[in-house]
Amino acid sequence: MSDSLIHSLAGAAGGIVAMTATYPLVVLSTRAAVETRRKQKSVLQAILAIVKREGISGLYSGLNSSLLGIAVTNGVYYYFYERTRGVIVNSRSGGEGLSTLESMLTGMIAGSATTIISNPIWVIQTSQAVRTVDEGISDRTKAKKLGFYETIQSILANDGPGAFWRGIGPALVLVVNPVLQYTVFEQLKNFLIVRRTARLRAAGEFTAVAILTDWDFFVLGALSKLVATGSTYPYIVIKSRLQAGQAHALKYKSSLDGLLTILREEGIKGLYKGVGSKLTQSVITAAILFACQRRIYEMTKQAIQTLPK
Repeated sequence: MSDSLIHSLAGAAGGIVAMTATYPLVVLSTRAAVETRRKQKSVLQAILAIVKREGISGLYSGLNSSLLGIAVTNGVYYYFYERTRGVIVNSRSGGEGLSTLESMLTGMIAGSATTIISNPIWVIQTSQAVRTVDEGISDRTKAKKLGFYETIQSILANDGPGAFWRGIGPALVLVVNPVLQYTVFEQLKNFLIVRRTARLRAAGEFTAVAILTDWDFFVLGALSKLVATGSTYPYIVIKSRLQAGQAHALKYKSSLDGLLTILREEGIKGLYKGVGSKLTQSVITAAILFACQRRIYEMTKQAIQTLPK
């Protein structure tokens, strides 16, 4: 089994663990992003409103499609990222670390492939997560929840097959999110390894090379995602609105037009609705993902090596 495939499987498994742990925050941030009302609720108020209207299960609307989405997204991303990384590293002599430009190129290739393949799944997940968001609905009204296949049928019946590619424009723009994330992560990781290796060799261990711990990967994953999501959040709002199938959002002529429309109608705050819960969820998810992915990769690799040949 190739390293790229092991990284892919480990990334998918790590993503499932991370998404399951933080999914209620995904629901909160997605619903806040698609809301067009000026009145905003605190995280606690939003949680209580959902629980009152839909029960605890409301905080997990769309979890099934989200887990499928994160497994596919991370699996595809890690596969293409590690595959491209291997090609670049093997094409030159020298150290194993990628330069900033190489990290960005690798991320662009992996991110574009992932976005094109996984967009239909995220359209389904977003539709499920925001189904009960209705400005005219009473808090005591319980809207019918649709399952994964029911949501597919509903989208096909109402909007046709093309609807599964709603939001692909801003989604491709958001390829810069994982590019930023993995570039920052790669450079922080390289910096930490070089610094710690220098310390070891200065202490007399002349052939030593520093090895990062699970905690290092957890912290670096959190920091890199904080930078990436904080920088690209306005496009996350536009993508969420388009994937939810909102009529006014589908009228956006382009991602830039969507930005300008939101600024004009809702002000700068409209571009950052749900940013608090999204940042919290993204940072925690990324931290868990990077730590779990590394551990699962190493365990899988070790298990394969012990198999009889």
